Amino acid sequence: MADTLEFNEIYQEVKGSMNDGRLRLSRQGVIFKNSKTGKVDNIQASELAEGVWRRVALGHGLKLLTKNGHVYKYDGFRESEFDKLSDFFKAHYCLELAEKDLCVKGWNWGTVRFGGQLLSFDIGEQPVFEIPLSNVSQCTTGKNEVTLEFHQNDDAEVSLMEVRFYVPPTQEDGMDPVEAFAQNVLSKADVIQATGDAICIFRELQCLTPRGRYDIRIYPTFLHLHGKTFDYKIPYTTVLRLFLLPHKDQRQMFFVISLDPPIKQGQTRYHFLILLFSKDEDISLTLNMNEEEVEKRFEGRLTKNMSGSLYEMVSRVMKALVNRKITVPGNFQGHSGAQCITCSYKASSGLLYPLERGFIYVHKPPVHIRFDEISFVNFARGTTTTRSFDFEIETKQGTQYTFSSIEREEYGKLFDFVNAKKLNIKNRGLKEGMKQSYDEYADSDEDQHDAYLERMKEEGKIREENANDSSDGSGEETDESFNPGEEDDDVAEEFDSNASASSSSGDGDSDRDKKPAKKAKIVKDRKPRKKQPESKKGKDPNAPKRPMSAYMLWLNASREKIKSDHPGISITDLSKKAGELWKAMSKEKKEEWDRKAEDARRDYEKAMKEYTKSDSHRGERSKKKKKKQEKLVKGKGDKKGATSKSSSSKSPAKGMSESFKSKEFVSSDESSSAESKKEDSEDEGAASPPPSSEDSASGSD
Repeated sequence: MADTLEFNEIYQEVKGSMNDGRLRLSRQGVIFKNSKTGKVDNIQASELAEGVWRRVALGHGLKLLTKNGHVYKYDGFRESEFDKLSDFFKAHYCLELAEKDLCVKGWNWGTVRFGGQLLSFDIGEQPVFEIPLSNVSQCTTGKNEVTLEFHQNDDAEVSLMEVRFYVPPTQEDGMDPVEAFAQNVLSKADVIQATGDAICIFRELQCLTPRGRYDIRIYPTFLHLHGKTFDYKIPYTTVLRLFLLPHKDQRQMFFVISLDPPIKQGQTRYHFLILLFSKDEDISLTLNMNEEEVEKRFEGRLTKNMSGSLYEMVSRVMKALVNRKITVPGNFQGHSGAQCITCSYKASSGLLYPLERGFIYVHKPPVHIRFDEISFVNFARGTTTTRSFDFEIETKQGTQYTFSSIEREEYGKLFDFVNAKKLNIKNRGLKEGMKQSYDEYADSDEDQHDAYLERMKEEGKIREENANDSSDGSGEETDESFNPGEEDDDVAEEFDSNASASSSSGDGDSDRDKKPAKKAKIVKDRKPRKKQPESKKGKDPNAPKRPMSAYMLWLNASREKIKSDHPGISITDLSKKAGELWKAMSKEKKEEWDRKAEDARRDYEKAMKEYTKSDSHRGERSKKKKKKQEKLVKGKGDKKGATSKSSSSKSPAKGMSESFKSKEFVSSDESSSAESKKEDSEDEGAASPPPSSEDSASGSD
């Protein structure tokens, strides 16, 4: 026979809720580990008094009773496992695993029996239900009636609030049966009563969760938080872990107490009690016990008179009373030398501490994640800026925690820590220097597609193409507008039609020459937006289609076969199945599809060259049409300039004011119409080069 038995997905009944975990039976005893909290219950083999096998709602269950009266219930077994368990109990524990069925008659009267810490309501010899007295929070009596109130559990969807028992009066003299019933319950119930004096008191401690300042009274079995509005009594049995964490500013300390079940304030639950201390705050503490009691109770861990930093005294007293180790940060050091990382979780900023066996985040809301419950971690690109990144943790239960806004300088240290702890990294990349490693990891994050970034990149490429196409023409046009004497002197001729203008008016004319050039420049800046839909070659229906990858070629060829092998498969499941088949395919078969993809790529490049040649030919024809339009516009401008000169020469007797008026009239009406036509022609052909110097000379002639 095997020395150990292990069972997965076993449920332990604790205060009205079923906590799943793993149960292990060995020669030394029984061990159950809660998969949610990591809490371990260890029952020594010598302490076992009775084992009961019975049918329950979740299949079959095992009830273990110890010699000191404790009861442990485990559900989720299969009926076929009874023989294996029975033989194991006989061989290693020398116990007979008894089979007892619950009574299902539906009667509501019977006999109450108290056995250890268990209240059993029986009808005949069969139990109807059992109540662990450790779940009882209050017991009140009335006339022939006893009411039991229970501790509430947050994990249970439906909680039992109270049970009332009717106790019939008896004719016998002696103790009242109602009082006897209540005394049996209270002797084993978990009712916290502040009897006696506190061992010590810490005044006005700053508490972050629940927020406020509290006086902490330390009693032998529980912790009492007394505030201005709320009071909390925390039994030491509900304390899971203790943490002592240095603040990033090196002037403060966090003392964190993990609780299960949590303390409650209305509908709010606090799974962590977080105290904040200043390192400079000292205290002298005297315990309310004599030296012999202190020595006997704490065995040298505490003394009657102690002094030191306030956080050291609180943590030292709690460690001695709770009898649990205090977890401190390990050898991790961030970029700034601190043992934590500044980040944000949900809507609040806080500190993430990498520990030896997990991560803890303080303070709002506090989160503790053990390494053994982590499925994988992920380094993700920051959503708002490239100066930070996100650290994602996904547990085996599917819960995801995202710690965002971490400085990119922390990436190297955090990556080394996660790698040293052998955690699964979803997007592992090269790490050679801080800058290169960050870029590498940012590029490897292909799961999050940034549509806005892709669109901006596409627009940038279009602007570059337009700028390259029109770079030569735009340079010549700029020179022409600011150097009217070289080429295309049409606008200058119109404004210089008055030969007798003064130097000041000439200066004004030169300024007017420059103004149309500025307007043209503004229009050119807006051209890419107007031309953007036309310049996107991807939207041309005549353009060759991009070649498919090797995987897509294989998928198109294998899609019907996969559908026939899996009738009724959905599209998403088909994609998943295809990915699995492709991943499992041998290298030789993949090379065959790689060759087909390479052939398709060559065909695409050949077709693309032919397409670009034909497309450029069409572009040359459109450019010639635009040149003709520009020549027509310039010819009209020459005729108008000539008519204005002849009119001014025919009337030399007119005054300066009249000639100046006629000049304005010509420039405001006729030249503006010419300019508007010229601008329209430029808008139609933004990417086309300007006419050559020979063409412009012939046009002016």
